[in-house]
Amino acid sequence: MKTLFIEARSKQGIDGLLEKVDFEGRMGLIATVQHLHLLPIVHKKLKGSVIGGQVLGCDVSNALKIGKRVDGYLFVGSGNFHPVQIAMKTGKMVIMLDPIAQSVSEVTPLDVEIRKKRITAGYAHFLNANRIGILVSSKPGQNMIKAAEQLKKKLNKEGKKAYIFAFDTLDFSQLENFPDIECWVNTACYRIAIEDYGKFPRSVVNISDIAERVECRQKGEPAGIHSLFAINLQQDVNFSLHMLT
Repeated sequence: MKTLFIEARSKQGIDGLLEKVDFEGRMGLIATVQHLHLLPIVHKKLKGSVIGGQVLGCDVSNALKIGKRVDGYLFVGSGNFHPVQIAMKTGKMVIMLDPIAQSVSEVTPLDVEIRKKRITAGYAHFLNANRIGILVSSKPGQNMIKAAEQLKKKLNKEGKKAYIFAFDTLDFSQLENFPDIECWVNTACYRIAIEDYGKFPRSVVNISDIAERVECRQKGEPAGIHSLFAINLQQDVNFSLHMLT
């Protein structure tokens, strides 16, 4: 089935908000698609700023590609999912300019620490779990059945029990029907394991976070410092399970 994606622009302006941005240095400009048209306006008013472009889902590569040219970032959009992700992957200050709430705020070290701890906790439970549920979405653009099957095969080879759970829209209450599952691995939208973390009956970790830690170990680097979001989440996530232990 062919799908037509139509970009929708917000009509909310940012008059008066830029004056509240307090930052010394060169800023990278990032936005969600609803506010992408505002970046040229911001660029004109913030001298020396660099337009990075759009963030989409868990993909913050447009922020990463300008990382060496900027001292911090200005995120134009709502919510803190994207800006915290940018701060976590770059280690730089991120200021959030929200045209909907008409507010300006900063991503705090605590925001980043909370997210890192959730990811680390999920990963630790994954390593210790013997029965693992792998969540697979049937939605176009999110379906990673090949990666899920590959992970299941590797886990089974290591003597663990792994099961694939397919869904369109995840009903968290249904997860309660599988009390034997000790840890969930999410292969669908990255935000499920972050923003809906508390809705899971057991710990959850994103498959991309598992892959990131494996590749960091292979390179001898601390996980979480270098971005490995060059991994295309529509492709198979390849890693060797024995590197996890």
